Amino acid sequence: MTKHTLFSPIRVGALDLANRIVMAPLTRNRARPEDDAPHALHVEYYSQRATAGLIITEASQISPEGKGYAWTPGIYSPAQIAGWRAVTDAVHAKGGKIVIQLWHVGRVSHTSLQPNGQLPVAPSAIAADTRTFDGTTFLPTSTPRSLGIEEMPRIAADYAQATRNAKAAGFDGVEIHAANGYLIDQFLRDGANLRTDAYGGSIENRARLLTEVIAAVTAAWDAAHVGIRFSPFSNANGVTDTDPMATFGHAVDVVNAAGLAYLHMVEGQTGGSRELAQNYDIDALRARFAGPYIANNGFTRDLALTAVASGRVDLVAFGRPFISNPDLVERLRLDAPLAAADQSTFYGGGAKGYTDYPFLQDAVV
Repeated sequence: MTKHTLFSPIRVGALDLANRIVMAPLTRNRARPEDDAPHALHVEYYSQRATAGLIITEASQISPEGKGYAWTPGIYSPAQIAGWRAVTDAVHAKGGKIVIQLWHVGRVSHTSLQPNGQLPVAPSAIAADTRTFDGTTFLPTSTPRSLGIEEMPRIAADYAQATRNAKAAGFDGVEIHAANGYLIDQFLRDGANLRTDAYGGSIENRARLLTEVIAAVTAAWDAAHVGIRFSPFSNANGVTDTDPMATFGHAVDVVNAAGLAYLHMVEGQTGGSRELAQNYDIDALRARFAGPYIANNGFTRDLALTAVASGRVDLVAFGRPFISNPDLVERLRLDAPLAAADQSTFYGGGAKGYTDYPFLQDAVV
């Protein structure tokens, strides 16, 4: 049997990747305030990191309603498509592969961020136990309104249009964001979804939106260009579920039946502990998916090397290390020291803490 390493090439869906190191989606809040479009700064940022086997962009809202934070990019307007096209062209010029993460935040928003100050939408009118950033300050999210059943086709249609826009913007594929307490995750979880119609109650009903979004997206672009992200054991943005093994076992089965290009999972708490409660089994969920598996959350070099070599995972997504190490792939290959990130520049701002981190050869000099 061939022994793979973190640096071995791999085919993922329709994509041939140079290595198994993935740049995880990282919200950085640097889109143009007037139109939520990427611009020249994004071109430099992503192209600097093009040696990743695959770049997954920061989450990008599929519609104005899908927005939850100030200065996050979208993929629904001509200006946004043009801005992303410049990014994908630059990444491809350096031999990289890049997919966009499609995002609807659901209840994780505030009226000040919504069109005409409207209420955010969600499966049920339950406020998220979290805060958001409106461009000036952090403030509690607004209590949402429950989506009407007649609105559900519109949500799926927005994902499909965003997918077509991603193709027009030159992306190599799309990732459906179904993790971290955002809209699709809210529908899946029985702590956020108290509906009594066809989209609530049973696991099958709670997964109906997921199923419909996957169908809509794969109708717009074949399944070999579509991945998905789950965070089955994370309580990010206040989501809870009484039986995540059953909920996400079914969700993974839906994904597997659709033949998606990859399954991307946050292992443990988002940005926190990798430890799982008793009877929670990430490997059992992973085993239900027949395709490539991307593992994410708190991976060190040694942990990533071991996970790939053992065959437990196919690829590893690194988040924060990519912020301060644009050449992370080379640093991991050489086992070189990693630069520390300045957390004060994670969200918002300009080039500082975004495109000014040195490459290894510059750091040595």
